[in-house]
Amino acid sequence: MLLVDVVIVVIATVFALLLQDNLKLSPERLLDLLPYLASSGIAAFVVLVLLGSHRTIWRFSAMADYLRIVAASFAIVVLATVATFLLQRLDGVPRSLPIMQALLIVVMLVGARVWMRVRHASRNTAAASHVLPVASNSEETVLLVGVSALTDLFLRAASQLSENHLKIAGILGRNDRQRGRHLHSYPVLGVPEEVTDVLHRLEVHGIFVDRILVLLPFTDLSVDALSALLAVEKTSSIRVDFLAEQLGLAGPGHANENQAAGSVENLPTTMAALEQCARRPYFLVKRLCDFTAALVLSLIVLPLGAVIALLVAFDVGYPVLFWQQRPGRHGRPFRIYKFRTMRGAHDHRGRRIPDDQRTSVIGHFLRRTRLDEIPQLYNILVGDMAFIGPRPLLAVDQSREFDGRLLVRPGLTGWAQVAGGRDISAKDKAALDIWYVRNASLLTDVKIVLRTVPMILFGERADQRLIDAAWRDLHGSQVRDVM
Repeated sequence: MLLVDVVIVVIATVFALLLQDNLKLSPERLLDLLPYLASSGIAAFVVLVLLGSHRTIWRFSAMADYLRIVAASFAIVVLATVATFLLQRLDGVPRSLPIMQALLIVVMLVGARVWMRVRHASRNTAAASHVLPVASNSEETVLLVGVSALTDLFLRAASQLSENHLKIAGILGRNDRQRGRHLHSYPVLGVPEEVTDVLHRLEVHGIFVDRILVLLPFTDLSVDALSALLAVEKTSSIRVDFLAEQLGLAGPGHANENQAAGSVENLPTTMAALEQCARRPYFLVKRLCDFTAALVLSLIVLPLGAVIALLVAFDVGYPVLFWQQRPGRHGRPFRIYKFRTMRGAHDHRGRRIPDDQRTSVIGHFLRRTRLDEIPQLYNILVGDMAFIGPRPLLAVDQSREFDGRLLVRPGLTGWAQVAGGRDISAKDKAALDIWYVRNASLLTDVKIVLRTVPMILFGERADQRLIDAAWRDLHGSQVRDVM
């Protein structure tokens, strides 16, 4: 599939030149374009491997895959343009060609996946149309509660896998605006609070519901809706199932009201106020600057990264990259990448090796100088991280009471790192991170960059004055929020 994608990129490039030259393409013109064509093919191979776009099963592709292709397409064009400019100053390459090329790459890569998905769906529909319905006593009639992505997924899965054993009576929507509308040809009959009336109306039409399937998180239902659903389960033989909870898809419950008084969640500053701070225009400008700087730095440090990769391969072996899944902006998980600095956890006899013996001299140097974090330029390019922001924690270390720090993109370095370091408490780090969310600005980011350099050279040092200032700012925000 990677080869197919690369071929599509090359074809899109040739077709873009055809459109540029009014569908007239001579061998001489194609020869002039050959360096740019080769650069596009090599760039496509590198970018698609890094983004993993070729690993998607085309017939199950989704919007997230298409957005990844858009990002990959523009990255391919930028890299091909830069490479050709360095080789021959873009001689013979029309200036409008990269724009047309990027658009055609997006259309052709996404179009191929959409065509495969539609073709697969039509084949399943055709196959289903040739299957005679079989009467069965095991047929179950289900009423769905909730209009959500899970509802869409369930209905698509049921159409392919239920083999006529499952009958959908209808759907109860989130609100009155959805009443009377359809999802996959199934009508929205009302809202969850009206479940008893809807069941009675269905019985009048000879439809008897065996099971109610709730496709919303438990916490998204109103008190009246929950009471109505539980009353149906208690007073009838109808079973009520909460699918999101059964599949383990529902998020963690709300924070306990008895949280410690010193936790950041109970600070006077509210999540609503922090969300307003995180939506400031500065963070949009910051994202554009991060992308540009990461792109430029990626090209500059590429030779250094190649040398480090060779050293790591020689020192600790393959793979040279290490990744961990961590919660990012708004808690969405992403993979953070680093160069490996530790050898395997077990020796050739299967015995556990202590962590302090797994790190080599080279690994210690890479950690000390932060060179092991060069692959995180990729995380910044794709938008998972920023240069400056709260450091991403492991999911087990990210407590619900510190959710405020997840309102912005995590960073390579941050206020908690330059002002606190590793030895301060988790609450102090959270206070510093939330202080940054409230006070982020160009001047603050410049201060963090200037403090990061001596931190790398001389090590981390806690600054109690800045920690106290962060707590004062958070406590003082009570007055400002109230006013």
